[in-house]
Formats: sequence, structure tokens, C-alpha cells
Amino acid sequence: MSSSQSQSGAISSKDDVQQMFDAIVPRYDLMNHIMTFGMDFRWRRIMARIASQTLTGPSDFVVDVACGTGDVAFAIERVGVPLVTGLDYSSGMIAEAQRKAKKRGSEVNFIEGDGMDMPFKDGVASAATISFGMRNLPDYAAGVREMARIVRPGGKVICLEATPYDHPILKYPFNFYFYRVLPVIGKLLTGKYEAYKYLPDSVRHFPRPNELAQTFRDAGLEDVQVVMLGFGSVALHVGTKPL
Repeated sequence: MSSSQSQSGAISSKDDVQQMFDAIVPRYDLMNHIMTFGMDFRWRRIMARIASQTLTGPSDFVVDVACGTGDVAFAIERVGVPLVTGLDYSSGMIAEAQRKAKKRGSEVNFIEGDGMDMPFKDGVASAATISFGMRNLPDYAAGVREMARIVRPGGKVICLEATPYDHPILKYPFNFYFYRVLPVIGKLLTGKYEAYKYLPDSVRHFPRPNELAQTFRDAGLEDVQVVMLGFGSVALHVGTKPL
């Protein structure tokens, strides 16, 4: 059995993950841009555009799960989604997202909450998004099911996540950067070496794209599509809740 198949959820406890993310808030956005070589801006726009295509009326809203400091939620608002809610288990991340919303004049609603047990009724959202947060959930399959639960029929579950990198040639320089260099950069900029060691370690244990696609199907989602980004290091999964 592969490591990804044997790993059903985050490699650290929920409380440890929360404390880790609370600790890296000040440099979180900068590290995201550095880690992705700035490609995260484009990836967020792609997610936002897909989420906006689920709208059917002015009362529709989109939930961004594990929203961090809010950049995906802000991107969704910018493409014309009138109601957006960002939810995160980290109080530090939510405080920073709220600060950014106030500074930008954004109307995105940010709340502290558990992505495994969200405070929303069944079928109320037109879409649920999660960006680089699935790896931090205690149970990946249960997390997908919870996102599918809150989405209305015809709505979408959208997941952007780093994936184990298996390119026959590029994996060697990529893995050297990801597993050796990145934690050092993280330590220099944030003082938190372990947080940026957790990142590549958690990716190593995460399901591969075809496995996560099956998890989407097992949650009852249909027309599951997978798009590889970042030269194959990141996977975008989109599933539709059946009518």
C-alpha cells in the first residue's frame, strides 16, 4: 500500500495544525508567493472563475473552506460573486483576513470554524472551495463529504492542492527545492522551520490526483475533472453535485 493510500488525513493533529498556522500569519502571504513563484495569483483567479459559474441568483453564496488570510475569498468576490464566506480553524488567520477585508473595503464574511463540521445547512452554497487546505483536514474523505453537503444540487466542490510530484526528470530539482531549500527559506523569513518542513512532508503523504478524484466520486460528486498546474506539482479538482 502506498503512503498516500495509507494516509486518510493530516499528518499532524488538528490542534497542532491550528497552532502552527497561528504562528506563521505575519509572513504567510509572502511565503505563498515565494513557494509558488507567484503562480498562486493565477491559480486563485482560475478557482474564482469556476466558482462564479455556479451562480444562479443574487442570493447565491460561495464558501471558501480553510480560507487562511482570505486571498481566494477576495478573488471570488472580485469576479462578481455577491456573497462570500471564508471559514478557517485558525483564529490568527481569520483575524488577519478580517483586517485585510477592512483595509480593502471588502464585504467577504470571515468566520472561525471547523471545515469538518461547518455551520451551514445542507445545500445552501452554490460552491465550496478549498485551496491548499485539504492536506490539513483530519480526514480527507470526510472533508470532501462535508463540502459536498453544503453545496446545492448543480453546485461545485473545488479543491486546489499540492500533489506528490513524480515527473521522471523534474522531480529531482523540484524535490530538492521543496524538501531541502523551502524549509530553510521559511525559517529565515518566519523563524518557523518546522512549519515549512510540515508542508512538504504533508504533500508526500497526500493522495495522488486520481485517488483524490475517486474520493470526490465516493462523496457523490459527478463529472469530476482534474487539471494539473504548476508543471504538475498542483492539482485542481472540480466535482459537481448531482441534480
